[in-house]
Amino acid sequence: MTAHALHGDLESTALYDIPGPRARRRHLYYGIGSTVLILLLVGWLLYLLFDTEQFTAAKWSPFTYEGIQELLLRGLGNTLKAFAYASVLSLLLGAVLAAGRLSVHRPVRWLATLCVEFFRAMPVLVMIFFIFVALKVQPLPALVAGLTLYNGSVLAEVFRTGINAVERGQREAAYALGMRKTQVMSYVLAPQGVRAMLPTIISQLVVALKDTSLGYLITYEEFLHAGKLIASNLDYDLPFIPVVMIISPIYIGMCMLLSWFATWVARRQRRNPQTQGAGEAPADPAAMLPGTV
Repeated sequence: MTAHALHGDLESTALYDIPGPRARRRHLYYGIGSTVLILLLVGWLLYLLFDTEQFTAAKWSPFTYEGIQELLLRGLGNTLKAFAYASVLSLLLGAVLAAGRLSVHRPVRWLATLCVEFFRAMPVLVMIFFIFVALKVQPLPALVAGLTLYNGSVLAEVFRTGINAVERGQREAAYALGMRKTQVMSYVLAPQGVRAMLPTIISQLVVALKDTSLGYLITYEEFLHAGKLIASNLDYDLPFIPVVMIISPIYIGMCMLLSWFATWVARRQRRNPQTQGAGEAPADPAAMLPGTV
């Protein structure tokens, strides 16, 4: 058995107890019971949908109209536009606030900390409404500003944590080479910290994507607002259910795509040899004694 395999076996047994036959049987029963409950819940929901006649052709034929399809596509495009603006601005604001929190100047550090804690504690919807109503800003800038302030403050803590997680010896070695603080942050600490926190950053962007649905409250014509407009003009009972059944999979698909990207990045980082510790080469007896053949 190689040393690497032995080390892996030790890790697998030292971190948790390997379940015995009774525990594995109990876990199997738990899994079967959970699966049955989920299937029953799905069956009950399908029964309610069929019982209220949600799958009739009359309730789905309006979605074949070109006008409704264009309305949905326009709302989806507005959602992606707001998400793109909010993502870029949140990353920029997070970097600025993280640099402020890591500053050696106490007033700058206090001001950055106050901004981060305030915007993290403030509900996103309250900020969006305040910017839209009190400051009289247009719907798209108000939505983007609210998302940027909240997600930027959260990303600032993510960046700060990632930079502080870099080994202290690398910072000291960079200073020993004569690098200035800006160079140490730009070339040594920030690249490694962001690379380690990249899955968390992408996960926070998923939150920003979901929060774009708050735009319909301030009359921004995003995807959910388009669905609400369609449902309000349909003349049959429970018109929101077919609309939700069309909008929800698209929202879930976009969020799952970003989550999959975060998982792919994390897996790639684990396989990246630059992020793993370099193994020590075996000692060569001939190299220990000068003059030996």
